[in-house]
Amino acid sequence: MAADIVVVGASRGGLRALEVLLSEMYGEFNMPVVIVQHRGKDIDTGLCAYLRSKSALPVSEPEDKEPIRPSHVYLAPRDYHLLIEDKSFALSVEPPVSFARPSIDVLFESAAHEYQDRIIGVILTGSNGDGARGIAAIKQHGGITIVEDPNTAAHREMPEAALAQIQPDWILKLGEIGPKLRTLCNGREYVN
Repeated sequence: MAADIVVVGASRGGLRALEVLLSEMYGEFNMPVVIVQHRGKDIDTGLCAYLRSKSALPVSEPEDKEPIRPSHVYLAPRDYHLLIEDKSFALSVEPPVSFARPSIDVLFESAAHEYQDRIIGVILTGSNGDGARGIAAIKQHGGITIVEDPNTAAHREMPEAALAQIQPDWILKLGEIGPKLRTLCNGREYVN
């Protein structure tokens, strides 16, 4: 099975995890990567600019109705839910989910509905359960699922919540996730 998009969820400890992950996305990495990182709604921390400095791929916060492009990293804007509809982004100010806006579950569920079995979902470090329901939706639609190993994650609660919902295709240490995504992106490995 080939995939058309990667969605990533991170919370507490996510900055370091995203640095490591983005450092592995270069060269022929042609899938779009859409990230929800929990962050405060009132202060612009410069997260997008910081991640841009760590990535060989362009990194931006998408606008409402912006089409999704390959070989691009998108970071959910602070204080908006990010959804995918008709291969474009939609921003929502609906109430927080699992105390978070943006919510990993909201992104993952909309992406699973849109891409069905042509999606890769990744859950990284975090200290709550957001993302568990969303990664389950990706699995139910036949997508590929990767969960950071809770034993090596900076904060194990979010990976553990995901593992309580599904048996992922891979449970990997942080440093193994980027290389796995490159392998999947370049068609050198498929999941049945």
